[in-house]
Amino acid sequence: MTKQVRTLGIALMVLFGILFVQLNYLQVVHADKLAKDPRNTRRITRDFTRDRGDIQTSDGVVLARSVPSNDSFKRQRQYPAGALFGHITGFFGYYNATGVEQVYNDQLSGRHLGTRLPTGAQLFSNEQITGTVTLTLSNKLQQVAAASLGNRKGTVVALDPTTGAILALWSFPSFDPNPLASHDLNAAQQAFNALNNDPNQPMLAKGWRRAFAPGSTFKVVTSSAVLDHKPELASKNYPVLKQLQLPTSTKSLPNFGGESCGGTLPSLLKVSCNTGFGQIGLDLGADNLSAEADAFGVNSRPPFDENPGSVESTFPQAAKFKNDLPALALSAIGQHDVQATPLEMALIASAIANGGVIMKPHVMQDIKDSEGRTVRTAKPDQWIRATSAETAAAVRDMMIGVVTGGTATRAAIPGIQVAAKTGTAQTSGNNIHAWLIAFAPADAPKVAVAVIVEDQAGVSEATGGRIAAPIAQTVMRSALGMGP
Repeated sequence: MTKQVRTLGIALMVLFGILFVQLNYLQVVHADKLAKDPRNTRRITRDFTRDRGDIQTSDGVVLARSVPSNDSFKRQRQYPAGALFGHITGFFGYYNATGVEQVYNDQLSGRHLGTRLPTGAQLFSNEQITGTVTLTLSNKLQQVAAASLGNRKGTVVALDPTTGAILALWSFPSFDPNPLASHDLNAAQQAFNALNNDPNQPMLAKGWRRAFAPGSTFKVVTSSAVLDHKPELASKNYPVLKQLQLPTSTKSLPNFGGESCGGTLPSLLKVSCNTGFGQIGLDLGADNLSAEADAFGVNSRPPFDENPGSVESTFPQAAKFKNDLPALALSAIGQHDVQATPLEMALIASAIANGGVIMKPHVMQDIKDSEGRTVRTAKPDQWIRATSAETAAAVRDMMIGVVTGGTATRAAIPGIQVAAKTGTAQTSGNNIHAWLIAFAPADAPKVAVAVIVEDQAGVSEATGGRIAAPIAQTVMRSALGMGP
């Protein structure tokens, strides 16, 4: 009996020891991670009745502010720009918060500003110290992006390739955050449910939360893979074909519109020749093409300061092609199982623009406390080196050719050299996604863009140049201070 009691006592001591270690791990080691987990709503409900700083654009337009309310919550969150920045600011509700409201919650509420202690009259003031978050996005450029896309489903991304600063990021449809911040909690829940159940998914930030087949815009990565892994292929003269017979298959890969094309790499990119790039994919081999996709950040999550964060873009690993060479040819032209977010495609364009380096994308420019002191400033930071400066320069020159005499002539800006690549990704039936990635000025880039217009009728490689290129051109002109 004594032995049984002793055994039980030892077992209980061990269990208490495990419980003690686990509690310490959760409360000390793991505490910060748990506190910042987006699923943890306690910080949001804790701060709901506190004063809260503004969120504003780089050109000074207030996107989110708190005003006095005549109820027990004391302060009401308002979003004057409505749906124009809905995906970026997110919303701040009683049970939940998203976007900048969630990522920078502690700064907006004044909890983690790192400012000096109040002195003098400030000690006797009831006013709370809060933080104002200024974004890298421009209200003017966001309006241009929204107007250019119109009521077509799609996304426009514009960023500074040298810093990673997001200049515009618009997806249609979007949503108005105001109803979700209502103090009528039942009304807020009903508004959330209605938006969440809308088949058009207006709350989905497609710019970084949804991946699409990138189509021929991915040929920028394939071209880089040639120069990085098998540069002898760049001068290979590929035969003029209407369609490429795929190995180990009865199927063939046609060019859009039944056109014939061939030649060396610059010529193939200029006219977006599917047969040539399909054969290039086979000549490169799965290991080289998959490695290049990985180098450009595909299969990784960009370190983007939004909530929810970016989803991964995807390119199959080399082993997937071992017994499926046709899939390798199709993947080289951005089809099959290749998927990319508009943000990722803008980052791919920025890599070519920025000498092969992709900077970390971000929407926060700086944070000031309510006394105007800057407490945090975004610093440009490299995410990855995608390719060499020499490869980036060579691909840039080829992309200039796409604009001057290829499929992206509608992206041209008089007096400014533009580099671009069109894309047409077939979805179902005769519908396609129309793409364009670009940057300008080509020799000293200040803006890189990615545009996708979803589910457009008509299967043609020219579709990206006809539909997406004018949108990109308008946005780039505005970003360069040339007017819409």
